[in-house]
Amino acid sequence: MITTEQVQQVIGTTVRSSDGDKIGKVGQVYFDDVTGQPAWVTVATGLFGSNESFVPVDSADVRDGELTVPFSKDKVKDAPNVAADQHLSEAEEAELYRYYGVEYSSAGTDTYA
Repeated sequence: MITTEQVQQVIGTTVRSSDGDKIGKVGQVYFDDVTGQPAWVTVATGLFGSNESFVPVDSADVRDGELTVPFSKDKVKDAPNVAADQHLSEAEEAELYRYYGVEYSSAGTDTYA
């Protein structure tokens, strides 16, 4: 899990899959509305980082200046397409949690400024 103290250091860092593959770079951090803790990061993927995929960070780990997530590169790249420039709706968040196989609660998220 990313702590609130680590937020600034992870923005722009490399994201790696659980098997060590480079996925992309962290774009934004989204916070849980209820707890105020980091809940999601967006990862720039695709050709020239032209796509941003959401990844839950409750099981992520910061190591050696990089963020490691417990998902494969393909899983992250194939995540549902959600606009990364606004608050996640409950429906979008539920869809993303379902996709990643993470239990969903009704807590919302908000973008890191």
